[in-house]
Amino acid sequence: MINSVRNTVLAIINKNNYGYLSPNDFNLFAKQAQLDLFDEYFFQYNQQINDENSRMSGTGYADLKKGYEEVIDTFSATGSLAQTYTTATTTAPSGLNNVYTLPSESTTGFDYYLLNKVLIYSSITATGINTAVAGAAAGNQLIDAAATFNANLVGNSVSIVLNNNAVTTALITGFVNTTTLTVNTTLITATGKNYKIYSTTNLSAEAELVNNSKITMLNNSLLTAPNLTYPAYTQEANNISLHPNSISSMGQVVAQYIRYPKDPNWTFTTISNGDPIFDQSQADYQDFELPLDDGNDLVSKILQYAGISIREGDVFKFGQVEEQTQNKEQ
Repeated sequence: MINSVRNTVLAIINKNNYGYLSPNDFNLFAKQAQLDLFDEYFFQYNQQINDENSRMSGTGYADLKKGYEEVIDTFSATGSLAQTYTTATTTAPSGLNNVYTLPSESTTGFDYYLLNKVLIYSSITATGINTAVAGAAAGNQLIDAAATFNANLVGNSVSIVLNNNAVTTALITGFVNTTTLTVNTTLITATGKNYKIYSTTNLSAEAELVNNSKITMLNNSLLTAPNLTYPAYTQEANNISLHPNSISSMGQVVAQYIRYPKDPNWTFTTISNGDPIFDQSQADYQDFELPLDDGNDLVSKILQYAGISIREGDVFKFGQVEEQTQNKEQ
């Protein structure tokens, strides 16, 4: 979709020789346009809920709320949270081993937009350090010469410390033998990685978000103090603290969250004395992550940014009018 959007934008800009939009500028504007539309999904979703409560929304194919839910869910991700004050070789300082880092590029691979829920694993079925990596299918096997794996582990979750305190969560998909399991990731490419296998059927509970102003009072009460059955967490900066403090194991805390869309990147091959040629085989190529029917909205928003960049008011106004027309039709 990104090449189609760029061609449309260039065609409109070049119609009256307004100017040229470089690939770098286009990628910057495309990123901002995608973020604008992504943010609007949540406002539109809220509006559809209000319409539904006011009996102004339809059902079946007229259920617009369902459409927004499906789009937002495409950005849903689930992963183990890394412990903030620990690495693969050191332990957390006293009293801080219950602190976990919120989803980020360095830990889960995604920056989070909205933390939806925090789940706590309560049953560890195996733990250890991998002693080898797979051969032909490198990265998709958990191998531990000291382990005594069994077929009952298939379907459970394994948390693996890949790099310092970065944790990846994988699903065990196959049993090879008592020392080897197959997992649905290809990231196990080195030995010496700590792992813990948790039973996915034994979740303690969903942790409740509590304000920092209330957690002290809750912890001091025998009736309201958080426990493994009813855990809680507080948020500060880019970290969350789990209560009770006994929630302190690597991979024990799993978050389901809505991530930001990946930055679009129109990649190209440069040719001499000519225009850049679209090349989606480049390693850093990234298409828009929005639905195809958002193509017109993307064009309108990019035109507005481009109009400001090339100082052409007509381009900006055209993009603005197109966006207003789309909003009225919706």
